[in-house]
Amino acid sequence: MKPPLLNNDTITALITPQGIGAIGVIRLSGEKAIDICNSVFGTKSLKKKNLSQMASHTIHFGVIHDGEVIIDEALVGLFKAPHSYTGENTVEISCHGSKFILQQIIQLFIKHGARSANPGEFTMRAFLNGKLDLLQAEAVADLIASNSASSHQAAMKQMRGGFSSKIKLLRQKLIDFASLIELELDFSEEDVEFADRSDLKKLVNSIQETVQRLMDSFELGNVIKNGIPVVIVGKPNAGKSTLLNVLLEEDRAIVSEIPGTTRDVIEDEINIDGVLFRIIDTAGIRETSDLIESIGVGKTYEQIKLSSIAIYLFDADEISSSELKSIVEELNPHLHNSQLLLVANKIDKMGLEYFKSEFNEFPEMLFISAKEHILIDEFKKHLIKLFNDRLVNIPETIVTNARHAEALMQTSISLQKVLDGLNLNVTGDFLAMDIRQALYHLGSITGEISSDDLLTNIFSRFCIGK
Repeated sequence: MKPPLLNNDTITALITPQGIGAIGVIRLSGEKAIDICNSVFGTKSLKKKNLSQMASHTIHFGVIHDGEVIIDEALVGLFKAPHSYTGENTVEISCHGSKFILQQIIQLFIKHGARSANPGEFTMRAFLNGKLDLLQAEAVADLIASNSASSHQAAMKQMRGGFSSKIKLLRQKLIDFASLIELELDFSEEDVEFADRSDLKKLVNSIQETVQRLMDSFELGNVIKNGIPVVIVGKPNAGKSTLLNVLLEEDRAIVSEIPGTTRDVIEDEINIDGVLFRIIDTAGIRETSDLIESIGVGKTYEQIKLSSIAIYLFDADEISSSELKSIVEELNPHLHNSQLLLVANKIDKMGLEYFKSEFNEFPEMLFISAKEHILIDEFKKHLIKLFNDRLVNIPETIVTNARHAEALMQTSISLQKVLDGLNLNVTGDFLAMDIRQALYHLGSITGEISSDDLLTNIFSRFCIGK
């Protein structure tokens, strides 16, 4: 039986980025992909090349032509079903990257029976044909969007099936016990138990622990995927905007001696040793009668709550050690899950050793001069260290997708109901109902349980050509 959403259409699309380039690649996939390409592909003398007689996973040189008109010379990659990305007959045409040439070839394929692919349709077909599970298919989109070594690594692990294997193993263990519970229901009149309740309780507790670790990893996974939010806070004229500009190596924020210059949140990204950080400059924290500036100060406190790392930057020559203690006490209630990093700026005024002695009560403090670019590299290395410290006690598999995190949370709720039922000695039919729910939510992660609406929603977010 054909899976839902799968049809016999042959689809085509440009699979390299839009725009002019040296090379462009067009993909054809579907039952008639090879026949369609055969009708427009041949030698330089326009002699036909019969690709259907060629071996899979081979490349052929020739020309793409519309009748007697040669559109371009091209290399044609041949991938026969089921040994292709989509699991269908697939042809990939590498030609010159002219917008005109690419459009002409796509229109030629459509003229011979193909249609334009929808967003994500190639990967959807890969999923529906069993080449990828749903979790791996979503990882394809994450891999394309990865903009740091850490996000690339997380997406690659998921695409290679590490997370899928873990979910499938948990689900299979639960299925094995669920089958025994279901068997009991068939012999309910005999009042027999095939599933040992104490073993079931141990199993559910074990699965619950694994699910919880995966859920806990989502906070880190989310920042790996979207960038680690680092907020820079401090008094006006502490050098926050200067530090932002130095890190970004451009004049992103206005630098002025006038207090209160920054009145809104300024944000940009920086990649340090393969880790993406979202650096956020904020309005200086101070009492002010200026309405606009006071709104900016309010936003500063909001950003502290949302950050993973909160940098309190201060002019080392203007704040005493005792005053800094009071400031830390004021900031603590706003930190939530963010980590506070104290950074003494403008150390060029008196020298590093002087300020180290002045603030010796704060062993984790960093010392820099943003204006003079002093110890900026050490500051960046410390940001990486804080990131690496967060990786400790995190499982090898890191959840980066909000849909997966939601499904894991629902799984956890269902498993807790199973445990509650076991503690109350409820009958097998109630246990079976909650186990089925846990199995459903675990299956929704990998696509073993899915709906057309869910699949359409997921794959519509992909780019056309993937």
